[in-house]
Amino acid sequence: MIEPTSPSPPVAADRAAARPPVFDRRRAWLITALIVAFMLINHADKAVLGLAAVPIMDELGISNSTYGMISSSFALLFSLSGLAVGFVSARVSSRVLLFTMAILWAVAQLPALIVASVPALVAGRVLLGAAEGPAASMSMHALYKWFPADRRGLPSALQISGAALAMLVAAPVVTWLITAFGWRSAFVVLAVTSTVWSLVWWRLGHDGPYGQEPAPRPKAVTPDSPSTHAGPERLPYRRLLLSGTVIGSIAAAFGASWALALSHAWLPVYLRTQQGMTPGGAATLISGISALSLVLLLSVPPMADRLRRRGASDLWTSAAPQGVAVAVAGLAMAAFPFVDQPSARVGLLVVAFGGHAVAFPMHYMTTSAVVPAAQRGAVFGIVAAAGTLPSLLAPSLTGHLLDSAASPAAGYTHAFLLTAAVMVVCGLAALVLIRPERDARRLAPAPGAGAVPRAAARA
Repeated sequence: MIEPTSPSPPVAADRAAARPPVFDRRRAWLITALIVAFMLINHADKAVLGLAAVPIMDELGISNSTYGMISSSFALLFSLSGLAVGFVSARVSSRVLLFTMAILWAVAQLPALIVASVPALVAGRVLLGAAEGPAASMSMHALYKWFPADRRGLPSALQISGAALAMLVAAPVVTWLITAFGWRSAFVVLAVTSTVWSLVWWRLGHDGPYGQEPAPRPKAVTPDSPSTHAGPERLPYRRLLLSGTVIGSIAAAFGASWALALSHAWLPVYLRTQQGMTPGGAATLISGISALSLVLLLSVPPMADRLRRRGASDLWTSAAPQGVAVAVAGLAMAAFPFVDQPSARVGLLVVAFGGHAVAFPMHYMTTSAVVPAAQRGAVFGIVAAAGTLPSLLAPSLTGHLLDSAASPAAGYTHAFLLTAAVMVVCGLAALVLIRPERDARRLAPAPGAGAVPRAAARA
């Protein structure tokens, strides 16, 4: 009698599960283009209030403190929504999440169009902040689903470049709309643009093969069997969030976000009221800042990827690019208010507000290097929520500094020096703490240890 043999499908399934996903280059870059457009709209929405600040303040007769409060209201739910949606992302597709966000961006423009008042502006900014809080982290999460780990440098940089493109391209366009047709026209155009993008994304924006990879099927292990488990399925969130790499990544994002929040809310006002620039001149300088950001975004992260493939240490491929960028931009922020020579002042201002840009894509890259794929969306949400708290603090605090100082010029100087101190401290913290290879080894389970149960991972 012939002994029955064990069925083969489980073995075949195991082999299929262990097979790496197929990289669809054409589809991946199409998704990248859509996400770059998504981030461009995202940052144009953030910047429109600052670009329209002078006519809005004149029309409504509001003070610096009130305008600062309106600008900061954008961040009231920003971090909380980023955190909440990060955890939801494990169960809801990126296609649905990004579509919903873009639709809400369009709706958020309506209050200011219906009733031009401080409460209407606050309501619109609060809704916009809640809808945009998860945007950077969830669009990066969606992007990572289409690229393997060693191909994410350039896509990450392009995703973040949406911010630079928004100021490089959208700032002159939005400024022209405000000047030619009134500040409300810019809100209308952004609402229509968000709606069109959401419809295109719903049609094309499906999830890729590199996110939420299923855990390997369990199988019998013999002394001769090689280990096929590449890493833990899940880890306790406490261990992930207390690793030096994640803390350093949050620090880099925090310092860069403080400068970005100040730029969105107050830089256009500063250029017009303190430097005597026309709306077009201010928009041109902001475009120059964005050009520097774009150059850094398109060169530094891909260069870090190349160095990593050649075996360079993570000090040079992960910590130094973002830590040094934030610290140097902070030093330029501290210097330019005291420089009288116009061209030198403009050069330092450009570095101060544009030199920190590489921290945004790279803090996601360093975080993802120590986080299991199944928890990546949630941790991205936590990192984004902590790193973008300056959006709540910087605009309002700057408004109070302006109203309490002896003169507007003194108030701006105090705001710039405070920003510089935050950036230098955060940049140095990132430089010291970020070590993805070290922390990945520390977080790896002991040999023979299994995946962490889901209940334990929530701790």
